[in-house]
Amino acid sequence: MQQTVLDKPMKSLCVYCGSRPGHDPEHLRAAQTLGREAARRGCRIVYGGGKMGLMGAAAGAARDAGGKVFGVIPEFLVAVEGILEGVDHKVVQTMHERKMLMFEESDVIVALPGGIGTLEELVETLSWARLSLHDKPIVAVNINGFWNPLRSLFEHMVEAGFAPVELLREITFAEGVDEVFAIAERSRLRAVV
Repeated sequence: MQQTVLDKPMKSLCVYCGSRPGHDPEHLRAAQTLGREAARRGCRIVYGGGKMGLMGAAAGAARDAGGKVFGVIPEFLVAVEGILEGVDHKVVQTMHERKMLMFEESDVIVALPGGIGTLEELVETLSWARLSLHDKPIVAVNINGFWNPLRSLFEHMVEAGFAPVELLREITFAEGVDEVFAIAERSRLRAVV
């Protein structure tokens, strides 16, 4: 009998997002909603460890709703981003350690709006999927079309012959936080271990 990934409960959600709040208040609300919903579902938030911006909003909302949170932050960023009080965290030496530990501690990858760091984390994780290094669901939360330019770029890469069409199936764009968990569960159901 084959076992699907769904036979293992989804325990942790890796959240990539900005260390700034951005200008659109919907982005901040989405981060808070994601944190609360993860807590309600008993799903731990794994995030970049800071207390600022969307990162702090998602993790703080999960913590305040009684959820589990695990932050991973490089030592050099502690003075810049601070550490969210009342959550488990680990201070590491490098960004590479941070990304790898966040990835290893998660069942699903979710990207909320963010800056260049968020983009880099999302694309690297997607690249790992392309290289068959993992089959974890990857969801970009496309609040008010934030990720539309990235989706267009991926489509352009496929059309130009620099990426296979499978690239477009390895990332799912959710139009709101309410879709994230349903997408993650459907993706995990398709993955067979």
